[in-house]
Amino acid sequence: MCRRSRPPPRTTPTRLSDRAVAERTQLHALLGDALVAHLRVTVTRGEASYPLVLPTAFAVDPDGPDEGGTLYLHGSTGAGWLRAALRSDVCVTVTELDGLVLARSSFHHSMNYRSAVVIGRPRLVEEAAERGRALDLIVDHLVPGRAATLRASTRKELAATAVIALPLQEASMKARAGGPVDDPDDLALGVWAGEIPLRRVALSPVSAEDSHDDVPVDVATRAAALA
Repeated sequence: MCRRSRPPPRTTPTRLSDRAVAERTQLHALLGDALVAHLRVTVTRGEASYPLVLPTAFAVDPDGPDEGGTLYLHGSTGAGWLRAALRSDVCVTVTELDGLVLARSSFHHSMNYRSAVVIGRPRLVEEAAERGRALDLIVDHLVPGRAATLRASTRKELAATAVIALPLQEASMKARAGGPVDDPDDLALGVWAGEIPLRRVALSPVSAEDSHDDVPVDVATRAAALA
């Protein structure tokens, strides 16, 4: 049986609530499929504060140490956004676009999508074992199994990299699927209606100019899965 949860007030949809997805397994599936998250923070420079939205790689551990599981993000230890993220609550969004929905009126045009919103106070990951595992998870989120094939990070690289963890407790998901929903009076207009399905497609791996051409199994497998 799928575990269902009621989203906390800050992540409870207030519009089109029928598109809300309560099953946590579907939330985890979306976070497993998506490759880019957008992090919203408030940064301060001098006396001015302003919002900043940044695209970033991420990884999720559904059984992580934080309430509801853990979403991991990483960045430079010198990044101002990262320091700002630790001073207040942040919002992370993830979206996968599955189709363009074309109706008989402009009002009913839409998109088929899966999206998640996570709100919370992140923490800096300082314990070495969790930090190393989080960085491996981020690499493996791009190409499963890749982290095990790489050399260990140097002290200098680790000193330059910060990892933050965000609880998944305040997370909600919405989704839309299917064709357009037109007003009954519009059905006889003779205007075409339907959907343009969309999907992310990977091309064949391209070796770097200074690399050999023996593409590793994990890379080839990932490319084939996305083809």
